[in-house]
Amino acid sequence: MQAWDTEVLVIGAGAAGVAAAVTAARRGLDVTLVESGSMPGGELLTGMAIDGALNGCGEWVVGGFATELLDECKRLGGYIGALNDWRLIHYVCYDPEIMKLAVANLLARHGVKLLLHTFAYDVEHEHGRVKAVHILNKQGRTRITAPLFIDASGDGDIAAMAGASYLSGENGQYQPLSLMFRLANVNTGDLLDFLAREPEHFALGESDAIRGGRSDQEIAQEVKKQGHPTVFLKGDGPLLARAIEAGELYPTALIMIQPTSTEKREVCLNTTRVANIDATRTSELSTVLEPLSKQIEICTNFMRKRVPGFEHAVLSGLAQRIGIRETRRIACDETLSQEDVLSARKRRDGIGKGSHHVDIHQDGIGQLRIPVEGGGSYDIPWGCLLPKGLDNLAVAGRCLSADRPAHGSVRVMGPCMAMGQAAATAASLLLAEQGRSAETGFRAMDIAQLRQALASDGAILEGTH
Repeated sequence: MQAWDTEVLVIGAGAAGVAAAVTAARRGLDVTLVESGSMPGGELLTGMAIDGALNGCGEWVVGGFATELLDECKRLGGYIGALNDWRLIHYVCYDPEIMKLAVANLLARHGVKLLLHTFAYDVEHEHGRVKAVHILNKQGRTRITAPLFIDASGDGDIAAMAGASYLSGENGQYQPLSLMFRLANVNTGDLLDFLAREPEHFALGESDAIRGGRSDQEIAQEVKKQGHPTVFLKGDGPLLARAIEAGELYPTALIMIQPTSTEKREVCLNTTRVANIDATRTSELSTVLEPLSKQIEICTNFMRKRVPGFEHAVLSGLAQRIGIRETRRIACDETLSQEDVLSARKRRDGIGKGSHHVDIHQDGIGQLRIPVEGGGSYDIPWGCLLPKGLDNLAVAGRCLSADRPAHGSVRVMGPCMAMGQAAATAASLLLAEQGRSAETGFRAMDIAQLRQALASDGAILEGTH
């Protein structure tokens, strides 16, 4: 077996892992980033807009690394901007093909050592410390040692292999898996005219902070004025309900439409779903590609036939991987709760913010959506990233410690990037103070010092609703 040593090992190159790796490297650490797929970026590359970076009031609640990434996307000509869906949230929209370049550029610019097509398959741990992670790729097996580890695998693989306790789904139920896809040659004007003419088909004003006393007709005009196709066809609206009942469309809670490129007249659709699959079981996960692919074909035909503006739409892209909403939630020192989220709770130990509504997709047409009070944001406690019984491992991303409703909010890309930045910033401060001593561990981090460093690097920790 080969040997490799690094100062910080990050497992998983999704939104949280890329944020962690870039942050740690920018702060002077030797960083290795391990990714099982063929390209870094995870959900950032699927076409889905970034949720949870702004709150319902339209305030940015995530900065730092996220700002750097979006600035790079803007430099490359692929940034659309922050848009209000006039329903519950604001999105950050961009071209996922350009985002591929932006992510790769930042990793290279800051000197991150990236290993693609590489699986972490075993963990050495003793007395509450991870000693090494074993990885496998075409060059064979390698044992990677480090004083500090960040598990951004989404599924909490490293923490679980190191013996951490976790919860998974709820009573055998898991939020649906999805496959994002994109349609080009969409006539935005016709789509927005349809919205203004027949708003009953669309989800509008579900948050009082966004509705602001307006009628659906008035809100539809605000969406139209915005000029971008950021709309939500609801499963229980007359258009989709009729199509589902007639067998013209599969049961779904929504067809979310978000812009990805104005030049290509392209949008991303979030609608496909297969529920109650444990995505940590590869045999189960692999079975959903066929039904999800079939749903894309069905939905594309439906959009062309029934939705104004899509008459001449063409399929222009698929996500590079199946989207997973929930698997393991690692048991950590703190657990983010539904009450924390919905009450927009602020905390002195917050290391980042979330703002997405409690969002639990269900089988068929079911979906639970509960807005954050006042269109505000909540703080993510540092303890939610520290697995019980493990000292030198932090989790970042959707495998953090949260109850299921809170997880339905905090799992999205905005707060995932904030968590990655926080874990990496803590790693850099700890190694600067303690070096590579055997005692180095994330619980030694002084929260006030961490918050000060994060704020200095552009993270948003104060001053929002």
